Amino acid sequence: MAKQFKEYPLDLNRIPAHIAFIMDGNGRWAKKRMMPRTFGHHEGTKTIRTLALEANALGVKAMTVYAFSTENFKRDASEVDYIFKLPKEFFDAYLKELIENNVQIMAIGHLDRAPKETQDLIREGMRQTAHNTGIKLVFAFIYGGRDEIVEAAKKVAVDVKEGKVDVDQIDEDYFASKLMTAGLPEIDLMVRSSGEYRLSNFLLWQLSYSEFIFEDMYWPDFDEKELHKCIYIYQQRQRRFGGVIK
Repeated sequence: MAKQFKEYPLDLNRIPAHIAFIMDGNGRWAKKRMMPRTFGHHEGTKTIRTLALEANALGVKAMTVYAFSTENFKRDASEVDYIFKLPKEFFDAYLKELIENNVQIMAIGHLDRAPKETQDLIREGMRQTAHNTGIKLVFAFIYGGRDEIVEAAKKVAVDVKEGKVDVDQIDEDYFASKLMTAGLPEIDLMVRSSGEYRLSNFLLWQLSYSEFIFEDMYWPDFDEKELHKCIYIYQQRQRRFGGVIK
């Protein structure tokens, strides 16, 4: 059962179908506590679990988290190595609970570029939850928005070359079917933590008409109440999709 916060009364009939999170500030959260950056990443996995379970209870259909970008390889090698070990920590600690709560694990990005152990762990989590019908917890792992669009364009080009589709038949729906997020609900809400105001190459196509919320707090400090706050803010907005509210 979802929690209740009197400060943020939610309309359960207007819950966003798909929420995307840029999980920013793990390193700064740790530094503030005079701890190594890796400790922040460790604590951040707890937030993923907390928000996924609460979002599931609220009826959110999908939750996508920016776990590792194609640009994150530029970071210190020791930090990158630690991030690749986080799936083991996460699934060892929470997979049983996620299964019990009917959560389905998914991944987008280039999982094949990760170490084999990391690939195997994520794929095993996906396998064990494949038939679950609750929230889809989607890890954007070795993911980049521009890269995704380029890869989709290549798939469309192949279809044209092979005569599967005529150029004049290609529309937004057809192109979207070639994206890594094909089959997932449209993203209604994108939340970024830590006070940064940019998308950082995240879901560039999918966020075209999403509502954005930028929070100052670091990712490890997010909790159920903060999730309710973000959804409450979302519910106060008027979504026009280019039209006019009369």
